[in-house]
Amino acid sequence: MAFNTICLIAGSANPPLAKEISNRAKIRLGDVTLKRFSDGEIFVQIEENVRGSSAFVIQPTCAPVNDNLMELLVLIDALKRASVDSITAVVPYYGYSRQDRKAAPRTPISAKLVADLLQAAGVDRMVALDLHAGQIQGFFDVPFDNLYGLNVIATHMKEQLRDEVVIVSPDAGGVARARAFAKQLHANLAIIDKRREKANQSEVMNIIGEVKGCDCIIVDDMVDTAGTLCNSAKALVDAGAKRVMAAATHGVLSGPAIERLKASVLEKLIVTDTIPHSDEEKRDGRIEVVSCASLLAEAIKRIHTGDSVSSLFG
Repeated sequence: MAFNTICLIAGSANPPLAKEISNRAKIRLGDVTLKRFSDGEIFVQIEENVRGSSAFVIQPTCAPVNDNLMELLVLIDALKRASVDSITAVVPYYGYSRQDRKAAPRTPISAKLVADLLQAAGVDRMVALDLHAGQIQGFFDVPFDNLYGLNVIATHMKEQLRDEVVIVSPDAGGVARARAFAKQLHANLAIIDKRREKANQSEVMNIIGEVKGCDCIIVDDMVDTAGTLCNSAKALVDAGAKRVMAAATHGVLSGPAIERLKASVLEKLIVTDTIPHSDEEKRDGRIEVVSCASLLAEAIKRIHTGDSVSSLFG
């Protein structure tokens, strides 16, 4: 595609994913200068003429979340002032998505605040993968495509599964997600009922469904500190599961996550590349990374040409 009608701009949050999207979409990445002043301020300069083009900014707001979010805002502002025709923020991982409601008195709804910041900066459209809560789309007054990254993992896993499989939701809130995953794999569904005492800590309480003698796949939108995941895996093995795997779109894997995974009964954790993975994570044989670049590249091309994106949700 001609660069004078579409421009693909990448922030510094996940360069390998941006490069792969560029290759799959056959659209070169635009030249951008990104640097930080000695006090930490972010400076951006678009190094070519993008006037009148449709701009797509690839920037997941993963760790360091605040730096990557600010960088995204500055990129959007730079493109707006460069007179692009439209700006689509491609945010494979939407940071602050877990703060989507007032869960306690006098707390913020940070996911809404981020939406307000992006719209104030000048974004005209949003693209993300597997939002923690789909309702976050309603925080925006611009079109929002929330693509299903777990579909990429389901397609990848179809060829690996042979025995009877049960898809497991780690909590009641993820049942719809797990059911959609189970439908793709023609598998049964189970639910883990747990009680969370405080953030990043969970206690497995009960398993709803039959898992004895089955291969179980725990499905979630993200794995952060892996406490919920590892506790769930142990509960499934205790209930007679033959082996336990996990699938999550976003491998946040912060804090003690890697140590917990190594000490767990999990056979494998499959994630996408919405978030870049450290060398330690790549060396861990249990962690398998599947690229979501083709899905995002196809979405970018369809949005630019005005074609339907709905078929990508199937």
